[in-house]
Amino acid sequence: MLPWELLATASAPQGDTLRLLRRGTEYSIRLEGGNELMNSRLGGSEESLATLTLDRIGARPAPRLLIGGLGMGFTLRAALAATPAAAQVVVSEIVPDLIGWARGPMAEVFGGCLEDPRVLLRAGDVAAEIRTAAPPYDAILLDVDNGPDGLTRAGNDGLYGEAGLRAAHRALSPGGVLAVWSAAPDPAFTRRLGRCGFQAETHSVPAGRGKRGPRHIIWTARR
Repeated sequence: MLPWELLATASAPQGDTLRLLRRGTEYSIRLEGGNELMNSRLGGSEESLATLTLDRIGARPAPRLLIGGLGMGFTLRAALAATPAAAQVVVSEIVPDLIGWARGPMAEVFGGCLEDPRVLLRAGDVAAEIRTAAPPYDAILLDVDNGPDGLTRAGNDGLYGEAGLRAAHRALSPGGVLAVWSAAPDPAFTRRLGRCGFQAETHSVPAGRGKRGPRHIIWTARR
């Protein structure tokens, strides 16, 4: 098996160091201590984040979506494949270097999706995008950190606590959907969504594109 090659490093919020590695055609983004945050071979659940959401908002002629977390572009590409030409997809990424990687050493993974005219890519905190949403979004898709109960960045608690969820509720159009990716279940988060005015469903989906292997959790919560 080929060894991992270090391509780049970046500073993340809270002082963490991110490392971009490649082994053949496989890419991995990890914390400096070795914890893997994302892998180009495991994008199935990120794609499900988009497809489950778009199934639930129904056919809209010009849907407006906000994606929190660029990742390796799996959610973005799945959203673009399922939305009409008049859609707008805003992507908020808090680590500017990840945007550089997407257009540089990981360009083959992204496949040109960042140049799609429907995409507006912004470097910044998705929580700020939610608080200042105007006009409202038809869907907000959050793939930030490891989910509500797996925080590596303490500031992300503002997204998943009641204050953050109520802000998301206000930022959505009637019938709009908040979708949240998580590495693991969190029944307390399901209850919290209900207290904040959402009708929530919980979905267990494969992490990869097959039926076997690890599974992740996605909440779809309708306003």
